[in-house]
Amino acid sequence: MFPRTGLAVLAVGLAFLAACASSGGRGGTWTASWYGVPFHGRPTASGERFDKHGLTAAHKSLPFGTRLRVSNPANGRSVIVRINDRGPFVAGRDLDLSEAAAAELGILRQGVAPVRVQRL
Repeated sequence: MFPRTGLAVLAVGLAFLAACASSGGRGGTWTASWYGVPFHGRPTASGERFDKHGLTAAHKSLPFGTRLRVSNPANGRSVIVRINDRGPFVAGRDLDLSEAAAAELGILRQGVAPVRVQRL
């Protein structure tokens, strides 16, 4: 058996792996935020211009062009977005949605919300 400290390290390691997997593109529940006006028209990490009216999103590692179905479990609304940028760069957030995508999901007012994500 593991000594007490070994079990603690194992538990922390498993929790870390679960957290990493939750935003690694396999789907599940993620934390989403949104961005809009200050970035509208500016280049994204993929090189295209950010359009706050487009159904796009930023993720730290998913390939550009990846399509995700993002659903708001609080109201059942969903939207399909395309990854075209990198981010979010705030701890605890997994996905940054365009303003239009956030509006479709009904999360503009709250700013940050749990969402269900499925890679298409």
